[in-house]
Amino acid sequence: MSRAIEKNEESRLSISSQDQREIQGLYEALRRGKAQLVSPEGKGRSLPASVNQFLTELLALLNQGKPIHIIQNQATLTTVDAAALIGVSRQFLVNLLERDEIPYHLVGTHRRIYASDLFGYKARRDSARKNALRALVKSEAAEGLYTRHAEGV
Repeated sequence: MSRAIEKNEESRLSISSQDQREIQGLYEALRRGKAQLVSPEGKGRSLPASVNQFLTELLALLNQGKPIHIIQNQATLTTVDAAALIGVSRQFLVNLLERDEIPYHLVGTHRRIYASDLFGYKARRDSARKNALRALVKSEAAEGLYTRHAEGV
């Protein structure tokens, strides 16, 4: 299984206006479920649901002007590549590895991380951040901070 994920902003590729229009058309067709694979003989075949979902996600990111990486879950990443994918420094990633927050293996003396393990960490991290933000908002609402601000305006 592969995953489409956003690349960081500084490595953006430009997409021509013609390509943007074609991406928009493909994205809309996939969202409506009308896209098909067509053989050289002209025979149409519906896409499997997982392929349709993957392509829709891919085209949605491109349609928003966001460049992407496509990485197989079992791809082996260097610490530099893994750090770049989750937006942290290499040293911060190494610290995570040493605290056993992300599994890794050694190739000689070099650490390698499976993409699936990195994505698992990222999902846990993102979920924890969302939960912390929700708890903060709930706490502030309980203290009446939102209503105090509205009254002061």
